[in-house]
Amino acid sequence: MREPLEVDGGRGETLPQSSVVDDELRRLIEEMEIRTAIIGCGGGGSNTVSRLSQVGVGEATLVAANSDARHLLSIRAPIRLILGKETTRGLGAGSIPQVGRRAAEEARDEIRRYIEGCKIVFVTAGMGGGTGTGAAPYVAEMARRNGSLVIGVVTLPFRSEGKVRMDNAMRGLEELKRHCDTTITIYNDQLLKLVPRLPLEVAFKVADEVLMQSIKGINDIVSRPGLVNVDFNDISSIMRNGGMATIGMGESEERKDRAYKAVEDALASPLLGDIDLSSARGALVRVQGGPDMSISEAESAAKMVSDRINPRARMIWGCSVEPELEGKMNVMVVITGVTSPYPPQKVR
Repeated sequence: MREPLEVDGGRGETLPQSSVVDDELRRLIEEMEIRTAIIGCGGGGSNTVSRLSQVGVGEATLVAANSDARHLLSIRAPIRLILGKETTRGLGAGSIPQVGRRAAEEARDEIRRYIEGCKIVFVTAGMGGGTGTGAAPYVAEMARRNGSLVIGVVTLPFRSEGKVRMDNAMRGLEELKRHCDTTITIYNDQLLKLVPRLPLEVAFKVADEVLMQSIKGINDIVSRPGLVNVDFNDISSIMRNGGMATIGMGESEERKDRAYKAVEDALASPLLGDIDLSSARGALVRVQGGPDMSISEAESAAKMVSDRINPRARMIWGCSVEPELEGKMNVMVVITGVTSPYPPQKVR
C-alpha cells in the first residue's frame, strides 16, 4: 500500500505525509528544547564544571568562572570565564566575598550572555572562600531575573577550615537562598562519615565529585529520555520555590531486594543529615539500572520513597536503563522544602 501524499503549497511539491509529520515534530522538539547552563563559581565550582565536562552533560552550557587565573588555566572546561580582570587582576578574591561579588559584577555582560534563553541554570560553588561565596549569589540573581529555574548546588566547609570560613559560608548561603528556587546544600563534614579516613586533600575531591554527581543526576532526569520520562514542567513543579533541599544517593548490586536496598542506602545517606522526611514539600527521584532492571522494580523504588515522605508532598520520578549498570540499581533522591538539612557544626 502506497504512503499517502501531501502537497506542500509553498513549493508545489508532494511529500509523503509521514515526512511532513516528522518535520513538524522536529520543529516542536526544537521549540521545546530545554536549554541549560551550569555555572561553577570559584575554585570548588570550577572544579565541578571541569568534572562535568569529562563525564558529559549533553548540550548544557558549562562555564567555569573564577577570579584566580592560575586555577582557571589548570582545569578543563568548555568555557573559562575570568572574573574581575580589573578588580582582582587574576589573583583571586583573597577569601573576601565582597571582592568576589565585585569581580562577578565586572563580568556581568559575559554572564548574561551564557544564561540568556536558558530554562534551567545551575549555580555551584564551594562556599566559604571569596569568589564562590561572593559570585554565586550574584550569578543566581541574574539567572532569576532572566526567568530561569535557578538551582543552587553548594558545599559548606569542613569544620577544620576554621570559624571565619564557616561564617563566610553561612552568610553567603543565606544570600544565595534569596535568589535560587531550590538550594541543595551539602555539609562537607557529613562527607567524612562516608570516607572518614581520607586525607583532607582527597576529601575535597570527594566533595567536588558529590557536587558533580548531584548536578548531573538532576540534569539527566530532564534531558535524557528514559523508561519513565520527566519533562521541564515536572521538574519545575518540584524545584520552583523548593527552598532548602538536600540529596541522598544509594546503590545496590544485590540480586534480591536491590530496589529496597538502594532506596534505604539513599535515605540513610549521611548527605541527608538528620532531616525529617515527613516534613518535606517535594521529592525528585531518579532510578537507574541495567538492562536487567524491570519496570516493576523501578516503580517499587519510587513507591518506597513516596511512603517515607510527607503524604502531601509532591513527588516526581524518572527511570532510565544504562548498559554499564548491568546487575546494579542506583537511586538518587532530592528532598525539597526542608527547614535545614542538618544543623551547622559549631566552629571553635
